Amino acid sequence: MDISLGIGKKQAAIRIPDRNLAAILGPNRIKPEKDAVSLIRTALANPIGSPRLAEIVKPGEKVCIITSDITRPVPSALILPFVLDELAKIGIPDSDIEIVFGLGIHRGHTVDEMINLVGEAVYKRIRCVDSDPDRVVNFGRTPTNGTPVDVFEDVARADRRICLGNIEFHYFAGYSGGGKAIMPGVSTRRAIQINHSQMVKPEAIIGEMENNPVRLDIDAAAGMVGVDFILNVVLNEKKDIVFAVAGDFIKAHRVGTRFLDSLYKINIERRADIVLVSPGGFPKDINLYQAQKALDNAKNAVRDGGIIILAAACSEGLGEEVFERWMLGAKTSGQLIRDIQANFEVGGHKAAAIAMVLERAKVFLVSDLPDDFVRKIFFEPFPDLNAALTAAFAKLGNEAKIIVMPHGGSTLPVCG
Repeated sequence: MDISLGIGKKQAAIRIPDRNLAAILGPNRIKPEKDAVSLIRTALANPIGSPRLAEIVKPGEKVCIITSDITRPVPSALILPFVLDELAKIGIPDSDIEIVFGLGIHRGHTVDEMINLVGEAVYKRIRCVDSDPDRVVNFGRTPTNGTPVDVFEDVARADRRICLGNIEFHYFAGYSGGGKAIMPGVSTRRAIQINHSQMVKPEAIIGEMENNPVRLDIDAAAGMVGVDFILNVVLNEKKDIVFAVAGDFIKAHRVGTRFLDSLYKINIERRADIVLVSPGGFPKDINLYQAQKALDNAKNAVRDGGIIILAAACSEGLGEEVFERWMLGAKTSGQLIRDIQANFEVGGHKAAAIAMVLERAKVFLVSDLPDDFVRKIFFEPFPDLNAALTAAFAKLGNEAKIIVMPHGGSTLPVCG
């Protein structure tokens, strides 16, 4: 069978013999009842666990809209005009609105990137800024973990806070979206580090919410800051909106996660010898820091001693300074696991997560990165998918079974 996978902004083709192909894991087929515009409008008109925006925001109040940065596929340019229309109807002038891009620990944006994220018309109307971890207001510490709630002051000093986001699986926070716009979105590195340090707990796993210590801490922080309203969407493999929720940052978010489960939790009978996975192309494979999510999902589909072929351009390299230091500073992948247990550090946590995948399987990488660099980070480099698959067959035999995950960051294999 001929299969095409996204690598960067291109598609790469590979032919897999039918006898070897165990499964192609795509989303469960759920046909949206409405188009994207109707879904957004319906969500805003029927908020979950919350009044409508018109009953929350009052003229004269300063409104901060927090949305994601360029590393996330949130369709802010599509969503924002509907939120701004709601605010305009109740008499909120553009001058009382600010859009904040939640960077977490990611790099800042260029002006062109900001325009691309929100659309030129919105950028010309509304002040848009990156969050700044050097300008924060402290709200105390979370009761769940003692995490300092240090939040970008523009967000903290606003009268109303509206959070946008997309809901997808997260490898230790359970799911993205909801209160994650606040923590880690507009928080400090120190706060994020303390929150993320709980990833080593057994309940901090993908697809888990109610007993997940990382998520409980996120929600506690968002509650302390005060999130007045969210608008979250679920995207399909083509990045089209197929579901939207609005309202209370916990209640609405949970409805969204249940829909996501119905779409992307995929049952498999047994784990495969080889898993061929792509994050889905740009921007999800812009760097290894982002592509790691797909790799982590793939580990749930590969048998012990198997091979994962990761197709990710990583055009911006590793993507985060601390992550790079950890990945390039370790002599073995096992050292990364030992080091994170002894000294948790944000950025290092993703390096350790990759090391935990390497405990189960070898990783072959098809990317834009130089071969020597790839070897330094404990992967085996290949120029294209076909070369990687040929090498995998050579190691595991020509009868090896293959699972393909074209949108690995959004697909969660569940075995048994």
